[in-house]
Amino acid sequence: MTEATNDRNSVTMIDNRSGKYFTFPILHGTVGPDVVDFRRFYAETGMFSYDPGYMSTGSCSSKITYIDGDKGILRYRGYDIVDLAENCTFLEVCYLLLTGELPNVKEKHDFEDTMRYHSMLHEQFHRFLDGFRRDAHPMAILCGMAGALAAFYQDSIDIHDPTQRMIAQHRLLAKIPTMVAWAYKYSIGQPFQYPRNRLNYAERFLDMMFRTPCDSYEPNPIFAKALDRILVLHADHEQNASTSTVRLTGSSGANPFACIAAGIASLWGPAHGGANEAVLNMLQEIGDPSRVGEYVKKAKDKNDPFRLMGFGHRVYKNYDPRARLMAETCREVLDATGNRDEPLLKIAMELERIALEDDYFIEKKLYPNVDFYSGIVFRAIGLPVAMFTPMFVLARAVGWIAQWKEMIEDPDQKIGRPRQLYLGSPGRPFVPLDKRG
Repeated sequence: MTEATNDRNSVTMIDNRSGKYFTFPILHGTVGPDVVDFRRFYAETGMFSYDPGYMSTGSCSSKITYIDGDKGILRYRGYDIVDLAENCTFLEVCYLLLTGELPNVKEKHDFEDTMRYHSMLHEQFHRFLDGFRRDAHPMAILCGMAGALAAFYQDSIDIHDPTQRMIAQHRLLAKIPTMVAWAYKYSIGQPFQYPRNRLNYAERFLDMMFRTPCDSYEPNPIFAKALDRILVLHADHEQNASTSTVRLTGSSGANPFACIAAGIASLWGPAHGGANEAVLNMLQEIGDPSRVGEYVKKAKDKNDPFRLMGFGHRVYKNYDPRARLMAETCREVLDATGNRDEPLLKIAMELERIALEDDYFIEKKLYPNVDFYSGIVFRAIGLPVAMFTPMFVLARAVGWIAQWKEMIEDPDQKIGRPRQLYLGSPGRPFVPLDKRG
């Protein structure tokens, strides 16, 4: 199959074996690359396309998030990520992702009230959590908790009812901070803390994480602001692995709680949600700023197994637009803790300096990404490494919910059914058990 002609609205291909021509329409987005509409490719040609990892395949149409990796652009509903992170709270961004518009004053107030109203978990979750081993990873607990929501809140699992869909979305977004905090408390053997609704979203989460019955706790406003910004920066990222998992799961008609549980499971993979943890481990391995040059040489050596983590991105081929804001946030948090001389930050700053000046990094476009700094921020706030990926869940849940909502309301939505290139035996005669060698 080779391309024969191409105009603005269609592409024509020729099957070199049969000499037949096939024409497929070209679809134009508002921005970004055009796409060839291959929905009838199999019906017309008798062949499937082959694209492992979907590197060149658009799985859906969407109005939520736009990324231009070459130019370092990330937009939610058309708004630049820098403008949103510097001027909006996380809940404003949540409202934007879910509805398509930023809220006015009344809408913002009402949405915040809704998040407070739904912030508690069903009391029987205490007993549900008691079924986990005490040393269970918080992500394992979160997978179970998210899926179990469908058992506790059966009045909001009818995906065909718009009201139930809305309630499920609000419940998920409001309860995720409580779930993450309770997973943490369970893992360290401390009693669960209920949400204090006089606090804002980020403060409420920090309070549930670090308050105990023995001591009062007032969230550090700088930590809360930093966390709120981190949540904004990670809220959505187009059709990544976990988001695609949520959409594929939802395409079967599964309830929204099951879909989010599937997203959490996908995010748990070290190639997806564990990058900031890998960065922190790398910085600890380097150990001292004086050794940065040594490790940079190791990273350049193709025969050396060492790899620099937190540099480059599968999508961004330019400076990650979230990284500058994350670097600023990192410095603000370390100033607040008095740890500006934190050795890991000095190592990170030296690595960043080299990456922005060294010809090797510039040529390969290995710029620091958002994960490069987020692990240091989490560590400074007081979070253990095991909680880094759950923090990603806290941020990304709204993106999953918005993408699920969009998919459910899409009239072109169909159950996902990827095809394959079969390389197994074409057919074998059956051999009875007593005649097998």
